[in-house]
Amino acid sequence: MKSVLEICCGSFEDVKTAYENGADRVELNSALYLGGLTPSLANLICAKEQCEIPVVAMVRPRGGGFCYSAEEYQTMILDTKLLLEHGADGIAFGFLKEDQTLDTERTKEVIYLIHEQGREAVFHRAFDCVADQKKTIEQLIGLGADRILTSGGAPDVWSGRERLKQLQKEYGSEIEILAGSGVNENNVRELMTYTGVHQVHSSCRVWKKDITTSNEYVDFSYAGIQEKNQYEVVDAAKVHRLAELC
Repeated sequence: MKSVLEICCGSFEDVKTAYENGADRVELNSALYLGGLTPSLANLICAKEQCEIPVVAMVRPRGGGFCYSAEEYQTMILDTKLLLEHGADGIAFGFLKEDQTLDTERTKEVIYLIHEQGREAVFHRAFDCVADQKKTIEQLIGLGADRILTSGGAPDVWSGRERLKQLQKEYGSEIEILAGSGVNENNVRELMTYTGVHQVHSSCRVWKKDITTSNEYVDFSYAGIQEKNQYEVVDAAKVHRLAELC
């Protein structure tokens, strides 16, 4: 089965870089430093107009967890409809309850909206925060989800390779398993061989400097990065190398 390389993108520019360097599909977000939030329609429209690969759009209104208020859910439903109307080939989303179980009612509604437009329903790494992955994946299969993005419930795919292998073996014929978090050129071939997973998700991230980020009085640098005045972008060389290996 042909392997699929999906690149996690934070902008139209990232999508273009991924497309030009061999990516098979992208996941379009904003605010990658928060784990990825809903992208702007402008970024999606430009990506669809200029890049001939599938674009899965994230629907996530904030950082943090995946248990949303009624108001947040209202905006997520509208974002889903708008992104689909403007060409998204799929929607990545995730709904959990406070007890870390799947919110089946909301998940069912969003999958229906996506499938009504003939697009793909992708349950993102909220799956890695559930209390029972076996039960959750069976529920997602029953609800008709097309794909799950997961690290196997671990901090990264290599640490979670045993679970990824198990998920692929038990459920890979019923739902697509997309391995993500820490996929790189050093582990991608061994990971796919060991787990049997043939779809991988990578940020191919590099840090780019913008000296207008700070001066002696104010600093808008991301919290936690080693060097200030930087923001993350998709690196062309990393995508190219990974595409050659997949």
